[in-house]
Amino acid sequence: MLLGAFLVAVAVDLGSLLADWHLGHVIAKPLLMPLLVAHVITRRAPRLLVAALVFGWGGDVALLFDADAAFLVGMGSFAAGHVCYLVLFGRRRTGPVLGVAYAAALVTTVALLWGDLPAELRIPVAGYSLLLTAMAYRAGALGRAAGLGGALFLLSDTLIATGVAQWPQLPRPDFWIMATYLAAQYLLATGALTFGQAYRREVNKVVQD
Repeated sequence: MLLGAFLVAVAVDLGSLLADWHLGHVIAKPLLMPLLVAHVITRRAPRLLVAALVFGWGGDVALLFDADAAFLVGMGSFAAGHVCYLVLFGRRRTGPVLGVAYAAALVTTVALLWGDLPAELRIPVAGYSLLLTAMAYRAGALGRAAGLGGALFLLSDTLIATGVAQWPQLPRPDFWIMATYLAAQYLLATGALTFGQAYRREVNKVVQD
């Protein structure tokens, strides 16, 4: 039921963005992460996953306000969520080739955006981008679903950054930002839950043996 409620809220939020119904977005957006948190808690989610999603909720709410200070608060809340994800991923191995690809994407994106970003946001955005890229790269340690979630999170925030830099945007840019973001959080949560369940099965098997 909780997952169903989350999906309904997703549909309302994305539909509101497509219909340019701002009030619908304002109502639905703050409900998204709490519903996903409630769902993962019922699935015995690790505390770090819950914390990451709660910080995501903080970022969601902050970005509803159109102000530079709110943008920085939102970015800081998402950054705290990425730290939670990174600790959750632990030291499990991920492919070095993928790491090189993500590093190249980070350097290229920051270099291209740098001159078009407001001066006061350049350093914060660069620092946040480094943390986000590290999270996206390490997400693959929990499997393909989480890896795809990390990549979509990176794509979503890159779309935000191009908007801040006033680059040409896709039609309904907020729709694409939210669609990729919500898919990212769901896939990261699903990957963490699946990995956790598999780990518990292995532990129980060892104990029984």
